[in-house]
Amino acid sequence: MTLKDELEQALQTLKKNEQYRQIPTLAHDGRYVVYQGKRLLNIASNDYLGLGSDSSLQRAFFEQMDQLADTHYPKMSATSSRLLTGDDTQLQALEFEMQAWYQTAVCQEDVSNSPSSPSNLSRPKSVLVFNSGYHANIGILPALTALPIKTLVLADKLVHASIIDGLRLSQNKTVGYRRYRHNDYAHLALLIEQADDDIRRIIIVTESVFSMDGDRADLQQLVQIKAQDARIELYVDEAHAIGVLGETGLGLAEETQTLGQIDYLVGTFGKAFASVGAYIMCDEIIKRWLVNHMRSLIFSTALPPINHAWTRFVLAKMPSLTPARTHLALLSTELSEAIARKHSTNAVSSAYTSPIVPYILGDNARTLTKAQQLQAAGFYALPIRPPTVPANSARIRLVMNAKLTYDDCKRLIQQL
Repeated sequence: MTLKDELEQALQTLKKNEQYRQIPTLAHDGRYVVYQGKRLLNIASNDYLGLGSDSSLQRAFFEQMDQLADTHYPKMSATSSRLLTGDDTQLQALEFEMQAWYQTAVCQEDVSNSPSSPSNLSRPKSVLVFNSGYHANIGILPALTALPIKTLVLADKLVHASIIDGLRLSQNKTVGYRRYRHNDYAHLALLIEQADDDIRRIIIVTESVFSMDGDRADLQQLVQIKAQDARIELYVDEAHAIGVLGETGLGLAEETQTLGQIDYLVGTFGKAFASVGAYIMCDEIIKRWLVNHMRSLIFSTALPPINHAWTRFVLAKMPSLTPARTHLALLSTELSEAIARKHSTNAVSSAYTSPIVPYILGDNARTLTKAQQLQAAGFYALPIRPPTVPANSARIRLVMNAKLTYDDCKRLIQQL
């Protein structure tokens, strides 16, 4: 049997198990996608605030760019890595403005938590921007663990694949990692208690909002756990919370007033920001360390300056998008409550978690059939199957966005 024969046989096995992936051929039309000749309402993307489909916002951006002199118009390509000639005034300004956003939020947090204790004020953070969330997570963890110091990394069982890959790349003679049960902080505490005496660092890694279940980490409890052991550092990925949660949209850490206690605050621009790229907010010395040791930063061509200009344009509007975040929360809660009433005998919670609402059906074939039914009803909904999610937990990942209406939500609920 040739290599191609073996590959084809393995692909056929994926098809048999209803796990075969294909890239869909799509066209975008505002809130809709055109798929197989049908115009379907998009409830599958991570465009939580609906900015990616907002053509008037995009026109305003280009009108602003057109006011610049030709010599200051952002370039279409960086053409090299940041450590060569890929750095740019747009990127420098973005990092400065992200830092200012953080500092404003953390100062408000300090005033709320310690109004009469200036000594308890949080230290300022520096910001470093990357090409994507995947670049961030596969690069930061290996760089953080590059020192020959005995380190234990403890990650939530349901962290994103990019974090898992970063963990695997971090393993060496002085670094090991273990996974604690999802949001099970008693299990996490037990793993900390079991850590060898020669462990000098313990890095707890979690998402703030989990990408497939849409539930939240308890950041306040994680901060309390950190306070009990000086070896602990917190790494929080806000990919699905940035822009969505918090008074100014800075994420779950802002909402829970835990910004100042998180060592490594990571997020992306490719979801609610409707842009591209990622960032870390960390101590200045950590930023300098990453610049010297983070391979996915050092050896990647930087993003085009025009992308950073768009991210800055969106960032300037982010604190004023509270009405959109409020509308998004109401839609998401209505949908999650409807699913809970239909499929649960337990009391229905009205607490808002995130715009990600999993409609868990369990069986792969049943999930595929339901996705097809929703598409026939005019909704672009997609099935999520193992290995992306655990076995027997296939689901439709329903995603609300701020451009949807209450009527859209009600029509969707009728189809479930």
